[in-house]
Amino acid sequence: MADPSASAESRTGGSLLADLNAQQREAALAVVGPVCILAGPGTGKTHTITRRIAYGVRTGVYAPERVLALTFTNRAAGELRGRLAALGAHAVQARTFHSAALRQLGYFWPHAIGGEMPRINASKSKLVAEAAERAGIRVRPAEVRDIAEDVEWRKVSELTLDGYALALERGERTPPAGLSPEQAAAVVEGYERVKDDRRVLDFEDILLATAGMIESEPWISQQIREQYRFFVVDEFQDISPLQYKLLRLWLGQRRDLCVVGDPAQTIYSFTGATNRYLIDFAHEFPDARTLRVQGSYRSRTPIIAAANSLAAQIPHALQLERAVDAPERAGLPELVEYADERAEAEGIARSIGERLAAGERPADIAVLIRTNAQAADLERAMQNLEVPYRVAGGQPFFSRPEVRAAVAGLRAAVVAQQDAGPLFKVVSDVLSARGWTVRPPREAGPARDAWEALDAIIRLADEAAPGTTLEAFTNELIDRGRHQHEPEIDAVTISTMHGAKGLEWDRVYVTGLVEGRMPIAQAATAESIYEERRLLYVAITRARLNLQLSYPRALGAPSRYLAELGNRIRRGSPAAADGSPRSPRR
Repeated sequence: MADPSASAESRTGGSLLADLNAQQREAALAVVGPVCILAGPGTGKTHTITRRIAYGVRTGVYAPERVLALTFTNRAAGELRGRLAALGAHAVQARTFHSAALRQLGYFWPHAIGGEMPRINASKSKLVAEAAERAGIRVRPAEVRDIAEDVEWRKVSELTLDGYALALERGERTPPAGLSPEQAAAVVEGYERVKDDRRVLDFEDILLATAGMIESEPWISQQIREQYRFFVVDEFQDISPLQYKLLRLWLGQRRDLCVVGDPAQTIYSFTGATNRYLIDFAHEFPDARTLRVQGSYRSRTPIIAAANSLAAQIPHALQLERAVDAPERAGLPELVEYADERAEAEGIARSIGERLAAGERPADIAVLIRTNAQAADLERAMQNLEVPYRVAGGQPFFSRPEVRAAVAGLRAAVVAQQDAGPLFKVVSDVLSARGWTVRPPREAGPARDAWEALDAIIRLADEAAPGTTLEAFTNELIDRGRHQHEPEIDAVTISTMHGAKGLEWDRVYVTGLVEGRMPIAQAATAESIYEERRLLYVAITRARLNLQLSYPRALGAPSRYLAELGNRIRRGSPAAADGSPRSPRR
């Protein structure tokens, strides 16, 4: 006979909160009214907010189809959707700001404006280059991206073309690509003319046009506000003025808004993101509840202590606490000095090689860099030592040609009913016909990258529940692709610090910590110096078990931020070229 109390708990949603700590539980129970949840790295932020939404749905506070959960990347939106579906909240919409706005724009455009909506231009590069050519200004291909970033920054900052020109003139914005203020203003204005001539919209126009329709058409604002009543915004410290304007238009006069973020993890100010809306939330909504979630499940105590030392110099930052007891003795994060960049790359590669020989998994290790230019030496060093690695930020997993071919092959096998035998054997047979082998290619490069991708699918098949059919497995792959839920590649990750946000590894190497790179040479204002400190904070808090910081002395003085870590780090020596163990300097 079923336990009546257990049934009652299920009906009231109590079972959803059973694994939350006291701070998380308080946040999950705050389902009504304006709520601001300040949550540090590794504190189970996504776990908490998905439980909050599911609890609101289970207890009848929310109609699931009237909840809109917003975030800033497809990967994060996919993770939210997956977790909410697993909690029974399938009907809750979890989208990026752009995805939600594009859906509304496409629906209302024929009624509000008429005709077919213009095509969305995925890349600004060609239009920027044409605008520069029309203005008689020569720009190199590498500089086009810098100008495109200024195009985006102007729009999300809600500046007119005249306002952008004034910001350049006053020195409030540095002209991109070495242009003069007048040249930069001319190219950015010319970009808008080129775009209009081609009758296309860019991604920022999606937000601008949606906001404009809601402001000018009361019937549209009424329909949208009837559709969505409850809003949740993750990573609220990354919101831009334009996104915040659109959020307030969606919300109208209502107060059912929950925002979640961490002021210490604002690292995209150069794109127009600002943490001021998070910091000032209680001023904007005087009746708001502000809740703090500070218990970190990710990092060992010495890493938390180092992060807290840095956070003490970051306005409004939380001080993390270890959420669970850690009986094992953990050493301090290590600071290693190298002669130059090549020695740093080779020393890190040797250190990783030692850890792999000791049984650590490549996928549990990451090397974080400030700029993409640092990757070349690291790649060369890892290739020389045959350390498997991947450079983050490339083509999405499910968009890769070999992965698309593999999924197509599996679908064809389902149609042909070629699914006799164990799942692992069927999948490996299909992928073997597309280049997968039991042993990986020895040399790093495209062939090794393709093998790693196919091997990730093989490992998913190997880990599938007993009795999983080929059709079910293939449908799961398709669903993963739809939700941007990429499988793990068993390789060391090389990533920029920006690209590492939201991720974590057992062992993390943070490299190149010299003045001119951390903070970056272009950081000329007090706010940009704070931004660089926040970026290092993000890098440090990616580590679960072990953290090594390093710098090449040939490039300059050690980063000023290292002094702020004080006795929370210890000096170490580079791995010897012969692979002998390091011994710390006293």
